[in-house]
Amino acid sequence: MLRAPRSIAMLVACALAAASVPARAQDVPKGMPVIRDSEIEQLLRDYTQPILRAAGLAQQKIHVVIINDRSFNAFVIDAKHIFVNAGALMQAKTPNQMIGVFAHETGHIAGGHLSKMRSELANAQTAMIIGMLLGVGAIAAGARGGNVGGNPGVALLAPQSLIQHSLLAYQRQQEEQADRAGVKFLTATGQSTKGMYDTFKRFADESLFAAQQADPYLQSHPMPAERMAALEEIAKTSPYWSKPDSPELQLRHDMMRAKLYGFMDRPDTVLRRYPPSDTSLPARYARAISTFRHGDMRTAIAEIDSLIQTQPNNPYFYEIKGQALLEAGRPAEAVAPLRHALSMAPNPALIQVLLGQALIASGQNGAVDEAIGDLRSATANDPDIPDAYDYLAMAYGRKGNLADADLASAQAAFARGDWKTARQLAARAKTRFPVGAPGWVKADDIASYKPPNPRATQ
Repeated sequence: MLRAPRSIAMLVACALAAASVPARAQDVPKGMPVIRDSEIEQLLRDYTQPILRAAGLAQQKIHVVIINDRSFNAFVIDAKHIFVNAGALMQAKTPNQMIGVFAHETGHIAGGHLSKMRSELANAQTAMIIGMLLGVGAIAAGARGGNVGGNPGVALLAPQSLIQHSLLAYQRQQEEQADRAGVKFLTATGQSTKGMYDTFKRFADESLFAAQQADPYLQSHPMPAERMAALEEIAKTSPYWSKPDSPELQLRHDMMRAKLYGFMDRPDTVLRRYPPSDTSLPARYARAISTFRHGDMRTAIAEIDSLIQTQPNNPYFYEIKGQALLEAGRPAEAVAPLRHALSMAPNPALIQVLLGQALIASGQNGAVDEAIGDLRSATANDPDIPDAYDYLAMAYGRKGNLADADLASAQAAFARGDWKTARQLAARAKTRFPVGAPGWVKADDIASYKPPNPRATQ
């Protein structure tokens, strides 16, 4: 797992939970390496919200989850999340290419494809069992003197093969429907369909050679030529086919890519991609991030200060400066830029966690109380940040508030999917709260929680 600095990577193996503790994260598979970053998440919200509104899904609070994986992929496994690999964000050269991917995935959610596929799988399991029983019956009849002909194993394999073909055909149909829905959503929001077409065309071209020898009935996605012909037909009818992304949105997209490369690549790789001769804002951003990550703090702070001079109202430059100072062991100096970032960022939960951490480590008068306020606000707005509960526990411990410290520790363990530790800590917290108090109720929710997998020990 990538161990990047906290702002970009509260890289947590997420599997969070229910009731009065983190509600949405129980749906994120345990152990999935997730990247958290304020700037990138805000950009992806801006990408997806118009699409979700057009699909009638704006009220469902669907979240985009960034996976620490360098391959190009995006997928849905429920109706509450769209998962996207960091590699997709890094490889997509324009906002519209990424927005097109999100439009396609939204098509799966809007079409109810996941629940429908579960029903198909359940039906397939039933059909497979019946087919196997019939096959066994045929073999038994053959043993009694009947004639099943040829290899008796064919009687068992044939139903499974037919069911497999049926399921794959059904999934190909869903992919085609998601393509059409994606085009519809893009057109409804006045956005180009070209990015979506270009992205899928790229992968169709890459898979074309392999597809020439493939059985079209054993593919989960439509065959490349067929899919692209159908998609091209509807995509090019959009009146917004040639509409470009705005320069402002393109810059934000380029900054996102630079940030990911700066955090995830080695310094020499970053310098090859963004050489010193490149004086663009994204290149300077990537180099500054890479510099502070690899220990040249003096140069890094100078580069970050130069970025701030260029865009003094960019909250994420102040966030990066605070993060760099904090990780350099200078928490007191990190407080001011993080406060500045917090005052400007639209969704600042992750920044509040960084500020809370800096305040606790700074030892300043009144810092612990300020940290508790920031961390409580962060967990209220975004319950999927285990580190926030860790720092809350530390802050409460400093104040001698053992009940809330135990509860926060239980919530941290719970947020990481460590059910066993969470229950133990919650049980201890319950003994410190008055029965029926809000803290007692929260601890009781955790202590009595049963994970989705009854055999899970954590």
